[in-house]
Amino acid sequence: MRSLRIDSMLWWVKPKYKDKFCAKNYQIATRLHSTAKSINFADDMKFTLQHTAPGCQARAGVISTDHGDIETPIFMPVGTAGTVKGVHMHELRDDIQAQIILGNTYHLYLRPGMDIIGRAGGLHRFNGWERPILTDSGGFQVFSLSENRKLTEEGAHFRSHIDGSKHLFTPENVVDIQRTIGSDIMMALDECAPGTADRQYTRKSLDLTKRWLERGWRHYCDTEPLYGHYQSYFPIVQGCTYPDLRREAAEHAVQCGADGYAIGGLAVGEPAETMYDMIEVVNEVLPTDRPRYLMGVGTPVNILEAIDRGVDMMDCVMPTRNGRNGMLFTPYGTMNMRNQKWADDFSPLQPDGPSYVDRVYTKAYVRHLFIANELLAMQIASIHNLAFYLWLVREARKHIIAGDFHDWKTEMVAVISRRL
Repeated sequence: MRSLRIDSMLWWVKPKYKDKFCAKNYQIATRLHSTAKSINFADDMKFTLQHTAPGCQARAGVISTDHGDIETPIFMPVGTAGTVKGVHMHELRDDIQAQIILGNTYHLYLRPGMDIIGRAGGLHRFNGWERPILTDSGGFQVFSLSENRKLTEEGAHFRSHIDGSKHLFTPENVVDIQRTIGSDIMMALDECAPGTADRQYTRKSLDLTKRWLERGWRHYCDTEPLYGHYQSYFPIVQGCTYPDLRREAAEHAVQCGADGYAIGGLAVGEPAETMYDMIEVVNEVLPTDRPRYLMGVGTPVNILEAIDRGVDMMDCVMPTRNGRNGMLFTPYGTMNMRNQKWADDFSPLQPDGPSYVDRVYTKAYVRHLFIANELLAMQIASIHNLAFYLWLVREARKHIIAGDFHDWKTEMVAVISRRL
């Protein structure tokens, strides 16, 4: 059970339930007064905080969903269009040991479309992944279409990158789309301002994101899952690189009493140290009993620094995208597999690596595959990098529980920053 304080005339009260709070189990009711009240209700997605590392904010916990538990901190492989490029589901599950993957609302909405996803019974049945799925709202992808989109109070108007057709995302219909996808964790529609945005632009952007959140949260509360499993809805905290705006956005978001919260709009052009500062500002406001999700971040060093500051969940295309271009991350540094130095190195990719590809294939062979533009090169590199990222967060969790995370992290950052 958890307790949440509410006041009269607050925006997260369901409009059609004037005397009821939107608590997802709609039977709980309370009379609103001008003074704050407290109500209790059962969590549907549970987060159990198990350990906090001494000397920093790093946390170890468990997120419980209807599709299984997720041990945190966790890295989530990105399956944009319902697939992690070049990786089978059994490899994700058994070799990489992914506990949750991402899908993307924008891409799935455009192709194969919600009719197909709905008739399949949701994304879990469509792609065969039986563990939890998180979906982004599509806001970042629309942000990336700067020449082909227009933001209004109604929502985000955009043209498809596939055929140029016109579409509209609203705070309400992205909830409906994610209901059809059937993700365990849905995201609110937001605007992701550029990392170099000026204060005036950021102020206007944040105000729009806040109003969109209010509409999206109401609609989430007014709708039900389609496939019999519970779906969470995470607000996204924006505010660019302005601490006061980040704090304001976080304070606004936590009024939802949501199952978890996301930190968006980072790693989009701002310096890494600024990103770390913004994480600290936001996490000072976000509740400690809910998971914190840092969106779209990042390098192995970014991952460790975010964990150090209290982040629980992360995702990024870097392990697969960079892997397809020949960059392999290891506990000893980064390798560019196109370099001549690997041409006659017949040692395994990583003899002590967590994946079978690390022991089966040699550096020389993988370099040959890249030089020959063989598809297998990209598959091996993607599997290796994802297995490394999942190994890294598992090790972080072990050291958080052991109580020596901060010292271990400092050593690891120095080592994995090297170029081999």
